[in-house]
Amino acid sequence: MLPPDLRGAFNLPRYFFHLRDGQDVLLDPDGRELFSLDAVAEIALDEARDIIGHDARVGRIKLDYHLDVEDIAGRVIHRLNFEDAVELIRGVTEQGRSLATECAR
Repeated sequence: MLPPDLRGAFNLPRYFFHLRDGQDVLLDPDGRELFSLDAVAEIALDEARDIIGHDARVGRIKLDYHLDVEDIAGRVIHRLNFEDAVELIRGVTEQGRSLATECAR
């Protein structure tokens, strides 16, 4: 994102970051001017992780959301599924516990 004093100084493309879950949508009415598609992907990842972090603080994480980033013409130029924004590392499975118990004997 550009500093306030440089906004409008360049003719940068504007991208809109819309939050969707398959049924509902939260539209980004303002969008952001960004230099590159790499910046679009980076901001989408940051936004998704911010939302996931907030969800974690309230005790419920929904990974069925996704961000669709659209250009000014309404074309989706990037999609980020929330399940792809984080790596879930689970504890040992029941089978793993059994193996650990057997190995300890």
